[in-house]
Amino acid sequence: MASTSSLTISQALLARAISHHQTPDHRLSPSNLSFPAFSGLKSTNSQTPRAAISRRRIASRHSTVRAAAVETLDATAETSLVEKSINTIRFLAIDAVEKANSGHPGLPMGCAPMGHILYDEIMRYNPKNPYWFNRDRFVLSAGHGCMLQYALLHLAGYDSVKEEDLKSFRQWGSKTPGHPENFETPGVEVTTGPLGQGIANAVGLALAEKHLAARFNKADNEIIDHYTYCILGDGCQMEGISNEACSLAAHWGLGKLIAFYDDNHISIDGDTEIAFTESVDTRFEGLGWHVIWVKNGNTGYDEIRAAIKEAKAVKDKPTLIKVTTTIGFGSPNKANSYSVHGSALGAKEVDATRQNLGWPYEPFHVPEEVKTHWSRHAPEGAALEAAWNAKFAEYEKKYQDEAAELKSIITGELPAGWEKALPTYTPESPADATRNLSQQNLNALAKVLPDAYKESVLPAAVTARVSIEAASTFGWAKIVGSKGKAIGIDTFGASAPAGKIYKEFGITAEAVIAAAKEFF
Repeated sequence: MASTSSLTISQALLARAISHHQTPDHRLSPSNLSFPAFSGLKSTNSQTPRAAISRRRIASRHSTVRAAAVETLDATAETSLVEKSINTIRFLAIDAVEKANSGHPGLPMGCAPMGHILYDEIMRYNPKNPYWFNRDRFVLSAGHGCMLQYALLHLAGYDSVKEEDLKSFRQWGSKTPGHPENFETPGVEVTTGPLGQGIANAVGLALAEKHLAARFNKADNEIIDHYTYCILGDGCQMEGISNEACSLAAHWGLGKLIAFYDDNHISIDGDTEIAFTESVDTRFEGLGWHVIWVKNGNTGYDEIRAAIKEAKAVKDKPTLIKVTTTIGFGSPNKANSYSVHGSALGAKEVDATRQNLGWPYEPFHVPEEVKTHWSRHAPEGAALEAAWNAKFAEYEKKYQDEAAELKSIITGELPAGWEKALPTYTPESPADATRNLSQQNLNALAKVLPDAYKESVLPAAVTARVSIEAASTFGWAKIVGSKGKAIGIDTFGASAPAGKIYKEFGITAEAVIAAAKEFF
């Protein structure tokens, strides 16, 4: 279908994206939209991606959630520098995926604006000490888009993600694996990948903040005070775990949890209308969340800033910011299609995207003005941590017991006198079920020694255990120990009566006894 519009590709894609989220009576025509001057370049291709596909949404997909009230906030940089920074993020992701010939460039290209605003303007962190306790937390629930996070960590000055690490994306032994891993890459809070898991982790982090704040904050010294931010996608929203965790988040009133829903309507299988047409807005409102809609997630920087400001003003409930984006934004021929979700763009399309977004630089290049702008985060982060350390020193002088307890939690040290919390029993104590007595002890220990339960179940000194499961032994290795044995079925295709199958694969009492005798 020949193009007859003189709109830039960014305008055209955004107009289509917004139209998918409104009823026919409220759809916006491109002429009614106001765009920042993002790129004066026209599309270099006359083909509109997937133009022949009708993308009518069923009525339940739409909702009456009001969009973010746009106001011009004090930004930390001029718009032109912001755009150059955002494009730096996009092309670091494009180049890394292209070099690896593997990965997911679409999400980083679409979510670069919200990622930039979070890491450059909103979040409090110290890139030279990723473990500063009162830092803001960020979780990329849509972990397949991890090049977004790696690019942000690189720009912010984290030593864990250097240029050579970006060039080693998805390679064996690299610090930039195909999904974020917190033990591999300092700056990554939690390992994510399975869709929906990350938002559940974010709920846990926000719950921990609220619990510690309630436990240790004083009227004259709020020593625990940080936010948890999360980016999740359509795939995360489809998973049951996200709904369950988000229900709890609202129930607990986690006002310092702010989740960004990357609303791009594309999955690896194609348009989400083939399987996912619910109104996410309505569902989250029903759960008890505050919901905001940013209609222009591609270039609406002030919309994103205003939404975050509004979210922070809501103290008694978590906030979902639905951000309508174009997956693969800037790619003339693949944007807004599933082909950009989980595959490299290809050399030809990379060149076309560079031309479309006005990016004349070599792969992995960070313009000097962008480097200079982001370099301030190291000294600013150090100052934030120093100020908190001074605040904690004052807290420690006035509240010695609480400070000592908080330190033990942060460092993982056992609190003094933990054994005194255990209940005592005598021969005269009334009889009770052992499960109830165990519950009493565990509840007592949990107040002073939360790690004790883990050790009581899986003592570190025991290296030989036997497991049995009529399924794969995958996952049991870390449970049975280095000298243990996992009994299971690590093959498939056999068909026979259950008793015969179990006997052939050793899933019998005799097999378990024989395995146990090897160790005892």
